[in-house]
Order: sequence, then C-alpha cells, then structure tokens
Amino acid sequence: MDIGYHASHEQFPPSDLLALALHAEAAGFAAIHSSDHLAPFSERQGESGFAWSWLGSAMALTSLPYGVVSAPGQRYHPVVLAQAIATVAEMWPGRLTVALGSGQALNEHVTGDVWPRKPVRNARLRECAQILRRLLAGETVDSDGPVRVRAARLYSLPAHTPELFAAALSPATAREVGAWADGLITVHCPDLPKVVAAFREGGGEGKPVHVQVHLSWAETQDEVEAQALDQWRVNALPPILNEELELPAQFDAASAHVPVSALTDSVVLSPDLGRHAEVLAGCAELGVERVYLHQVGRDQAAFLDAFGAKVLPQFV
Repeated sequence: MDIGYHASHEQFPPSDLLALALHAEAAGFAAIHSSDHLAPFSERQGESGFAWSWLGSAMALTSLPYGVVSAPGQRYHPVVLAQAIATVAEMWPGRLTVALGSGQALNEHVTGDVWPRKPVRNARLRECAQILRRLLAGETVDSDGPVRVRAARLYSLPAHTPELFAAALSPATAREVGAWADGLITVHCPDLPKVVAAFREGGGEGKPVHVQVHLSWAETQDEVEAQALDQWRVNALPPILNEELELPAQFDAASAHVPVSALTDSVVLSPDLGRHAEVLAGCAELGVERVYLHQVGRDQAAFLDAFGAKVLPQFV
C-alpha cells in the first residue's frame, strides 16, 4: 500500500505547498494528493490556490505520482477540465490520477446557476465522465444533454490516458459509481468497509481504491484537539450542510459550537504514532492501494518528518 501526502490548498499558499511536496518526497512519501477548491472551508484557513496551475509546477519539481479530485459540470465545464487533464498528463505521463466528484456549493455557486439536488448532481457527474473519456480518447464530442458540448476536440493528448476515479463518501454513492469509474477515492470513517464493499458490488471489483485519512497529530493530546477544532471542525457537519453551504463564513457559523468529540469519527485524533499506524494497517487489510494522509494542523514539517521516520517504514 502506497502512503501519500495530502496538499491542502484551503490551508496553505501554493508556494508553501510546493516546498511541502518536496519535503514529503524527501521524507519517503510515495505520492501527493491535491485538493481543488475555489474557496476554503473557513476564514481561518484563508487560502485556495488553483490546483491545475499548482500541479504543473509540483510535478515538475518532484518525481511522485499525483492525485486530484475535481467536480465537472458547473464551475468546470467538462471540455475545460479535459484540456487541463490532458495537458498535465501529456507533460508527466503516467503520474496523474483524476477523481471526479459531484461537488460542493462552496466552490460551484459562483457561476450563478442553480445548485442541483444530489441525484441530479450524480447524473450530471456520470454524463461529464463520459464526455471526458471521449475527449481524452481524441474524439470530437457533441452533447445536447444537461451538459451541452458543441464540436469539442482536444489537440494535445497524452500518450497514456489518466484513470478517472470517482469520489464517494457514502455506500450508496460508491455503489452507483462502481459501474463507470476506473477506481474509487473515499475518506477514512467508521463506514469505510461498507463504502469499499458497495463500490466493489456496484461494478468496482478489481478496481483500485484510494483513501484520504484526515488526522491531527502533535506532541500532546491538547494540541491535537485544539488544531483539529481550529482547522477542520467542518468535518462534523452532515452532508446536507457540507454540500449546500456557499461561503466560508457560513461554515464557520455552522460549526462554531462543534465539540472535539464530534470529530472522532472523521479525524484521527492522537499524539501516538502507533495509533496512526493502526489506522493505516486497517486500510491495508481492506485492500486499499493508496492512502493519502492529511495532517489538519498547521505544522506540516514536523508531521512529515515524524511520519516519514517512524510510520512509513512499517509499510514498506
């Protein structure tokens, strides 16, 4: 199982994340994952660089494979996203995995279009995935469905077409995307075994699974809990809020009174490196091919050094 580092654009300027990608490679991490946000989850986070510009630079500076989750259909027209994917993959063959998600209003509301209900977003995602595959195969694409495309073609194509994973958080969505996705990316949570099983039952048997683990690590439990509450308390919000709120200030208001106990299902809270290794071992038992570690605290360098020295060697 590969263990990768999650580069959180919501929390750090793109220039800092370039340095952290180099640090992660030197520390022994096997891959990098990039978020793709227009806005952060909190005013306290306060950043949100453009993922596709950053990916071009980061992949030039390192030799690792990269993953990214993007939401086509509203902020990204699928033709624009296909061109971005093709360009990065042409420059860095075999190193990019793209996961497609149905998105969040936080990033998508800026177009002024209606934010669709979840079933409509899932159908739109499936249609966008089909359009993307055809464009990346070199076809000229027309579509008169909910996502309109007129005589679109990509002229700079990669030698190796990147795999198009699907992002899913619930067993129901994982089962639905199993039929069309090349793989699954999901998050570590109590329902992880059910999500993985549903993906495989829905058509994903034999396809790779990647998992993002949100964690808070520091020298003391007090520090662990404080940084998790400060930077990632939004993880306690249910999907009806997480996917529907539009502004960082709204996320801050909705999560203002979240206790640290509400984060225990979605963030691994521990100063004990052994506890974090146990979580990774559980992912390996599920047959997960790659795990991306997201340290929600601000001290990324200490995390990279500690996990590189004492956790990663256990999974070589």
